[in-house]
Amino acid sequence: MFTVVYKTRPILGELKMDFLGIVSEITSEKQAVVTGSMVPDIGNSVFDSKKNKIGTVKRIFGPVDEPYVSITLDKGVSFEGLKGKEVYISGSAQNGKDKRRNRRN
Repeated sequence: MFTVVYKTRPILGELKMDFLGIVSEITSEKQAVVTGSMVPDIGNSVFDSKKNKIGTVKRIFGPVDEPYVSITLDKGVSFEGLKGKEVYISGSAQNGKDKRRNRRN
């Protein structure tokens, strides 16, 4: 007899992940400061290398070439081993306003 095994793909496995940067500091307000390689949108979800959501982008500051990104960590996320880790954002998705640009009436 043959056994048929169906493999399901996890939903997060289909997300396109863009490299955001490396966590350089953890503040006392439970926020992570990342030295960014790109400028994300405020409110984007931030993931670790295992595609686990760790927080959201709160603020962007510093120089334009290498901006600093402040991330508010989600409840239950341990910030102890986060320093020096690589973090990612989900692929750029257009919001509703950007989709409507340059549309002819």
